[in-house]
Amino acid sequence: MIPEIDGLPPLEWTSSPGHASYDQAEGTLTLTAAPGVDWTNDSLGGEAQHGATALGFRAPSAFSLSARVLVSSPRTTFDAGVLALWADSEHWAKLCFEYSPQGEAMVVSVVTNQYSDDSNGPVWTAPWVYLRVSRVGPAWAFHSSADGRVWSFVRLFRLDTEKPVHVGFMSQAPMGDSCEARFDSIEFSETSPENLRDGS
Repeated sequence: MIPEIDGLPPLEWTSSPGHASYDQAEGTLTLTAAPGVDWTNDSLGGEAQHGATALGFRAPSAFSLSARVLVSSPRTTFDAGVLALWADSEHWAKLCFEYSPQGEAMVVSVVTNQYSDDSNGPVWTAPWVYLRVSRVGPAWAFHSSADGRVWSFVRLFRLDTEKPVHVGFMSQAPMGDSCEARFDSIEFSETSPENLRDGS
């Protein structure tokens, strides 16, 4: 069953149904990844992976979607709670609270136009991080934050497609049996940040 979340358009899975629950009293969406699922179009030529599924909605022409993201322990390499964009298997992007091979939580962004451009951001010592994705004219922007008020710029990019893009939430567990990602403080606005680099 697909949850309904106050303040968001109706949600749907990008591919096969995943496992989701929503605690309305707490305002918490929980996504549990199946074993071994990920999105990646390896730039080195490895096999593409699209086993994960995102729960989202069609992105309007301008918007911002943010949430506080927490991943339950114990964690496995590359597991993540994710804000995701998806048009098709060759055009997608994700902003992740991901666990590195060195055993550190990081903000990681991946932009895919045929092949994935994968970029590690800061190491994160807190148990959660705020993530935000925005649509700004023809482009998309990723931000992260410690408090959901002051935002640090992560990335600005385009997806090379005219297809509709869905935006939403995802959990991935490329090397683990599962990953439980929790999203709360979910906020959605059909406006874009006026300045991408001043913390707003």
